[in-house]
Amino acid sequence: MTESPQDVPPPSQGQTPPQDGYPPHQPPQQQYPPPPTPYPGYAVQPPLSPGDARMWSIFGHLGGTFLSFIVPLVIYLVFKDRDPFVREHSSAALNFHLTLFIAYLVSAILILVLIGLVLIPLLAICALVFTIMAAVAANDGREYTYPLAIQFVR
Repeated sequence: MTESPQDVPPPSQGQTPPQDGYPPHQPPQQQYPPPPTPYPGYAVQPPLSPGDARMWSIFGHLGGTFLSFIVPLVIYLVFKDRDPFVREHSSAALNFHLTLFIAYLVSAILILVLIGLVLIPLLAICALVFTIMAAVAANDGREYTYPLAIQFVR
């Protein structure tokens, strides 16, 4: 049974009367907010397994020995949101290797007064020993804090 234009109630204030005598069409209800859609190629990454977390933490510590602060920085940026263990170890390694980089720069300047000739080998030995200790702690699943490291990244 259809309604005739006489059966349609008059529009209330603020509404426009329907053109053909029928009530206006209601748009389909949408879900607000719409569900998030991931960008193509940027799917949410699953958390790391404990073995992978230990492996990337070890790479963060040992990689700094060969390529300064670049390796811990890359590992920190890639894995910081996926695993808190890797975030902690890579930030510790990044802080230590940034501090060590600054110490090498100061030692290079101090070569002019011959103190840098003694400091550079001492820094290299300390860096090697502390890095190995940190890598062993990461392999055991323990926390490690480098001594004398300035906290640039938390």
